[in-house]
Amino acid sequence: MNTEPLLKVNDLKVHFYTLRGVVHALERIAFHLNRQETLGLAGETGCGKSVTARSILRLIDPPGRIISGSIIFEGRDILTLDEAKVRQIRGRKISMIMQEPKMSLNPVIRVGEQIAETLLIHDRSLNRRLARQQAVDMLAQLGIADATRIARRYPHELSGGMSQRIMIAMMLVTRPKLLIADEPTSALDVTIQAQILELMQTLVREIQTSVLMITHDLGVMAETCERVAVMYAGDMIEIGSVHNVLKNPQHPYTQGLLQTVPDKANPDQPMYSIRGNVPSLLEPQTNCRFAPRCEYAMERCKQEIPPVYHLNGNHQAACFLHDRSPAVETAS
Repeated sequence: MNTEPLLKVNDLKVHFYTLRGVVHALERIAFHLNRQETLGLAGETGCGKSVTARSILRLIDPPGRIISGSIIFEGRDILTLDEAKVRQIRGRKISMIMQEPKMSLNPVIRVGEQIAETLLIHDRSLNRRLARQQAVDMLAQLGIADATRIARRYPHELSGGMSQRIMIAMMLVTRPKLLIADEPTSALDVTIQAQILELMQTLVREIQTSVLMITHDLGVMAETCERVAVMYAGDMIEIGSVHNVLKNPQHPYTQGLLQTVPDKANPDQPMYSIRGNVPSLLEPQTNCRFAPRCEYAMERCKQEIPPVYHLNGNHQAACFLHDRSPAVETAS
């Protein structure tokens, strides 16, 4: 059995060159994803979660640019491959569910045809009739009643929950090794959200796919993920098992993030918010980016970039509060 991680991201840096200056969108991003594992990527809006996902698929367009780092998928660095080889991976071995399903579906093509087209692009041995049948079968696996009828509908005829099922079918029909789910339930109500997550988990187990789950909903993360990576202002600040990170967070930002979750047992308690604002990413990182908002900040936090400290087990945190622990330059 292959014990090597399916995906390993090392020291990934992405910049966007704008009229206002260089936006340092990602700095020293490093993590790994094991085979048949679900890893959650958490953080506030604008922290770099979606940019990380698009980097894995080599979908950073100008004025953005991947400056340095490596993205090792099945032993090959995606950043060193030519575009033709990347297209063989993208959609076939790595698929991505976008945030807004209806924005990703072609409004003038029936949804069954769109799912079938995904198969035909990546498997030249299939004919259109077989591809259509596999598309209908995938819809049926997603629990869609009368899948044949739904396959003949256009996107505007479907609800938000049904559109999301279509996107999941389109991304999983090729049985990819890695599924990137970018806020897959953000536009859905709670009831439909639970159904979609359950369907995703069932299919992922059946086809033995690894999942990178991008979400700001810590409840979704607790239910679906085995490990969690927390991002702040384009930097990876904490990684560990979902139990350790959510029950015993070791970075002040993660602690603050968890305190913002409403307490159902005490609904009258005032809502907590982290003081201050997210720093401008137009400035290159020269210190801990969370220092201006951190109640534990020391002088060195304002002058140095904290290394990533290995804590108990596989728990890691980029914070000088753990300076007595062995430190490494990057997490892996």
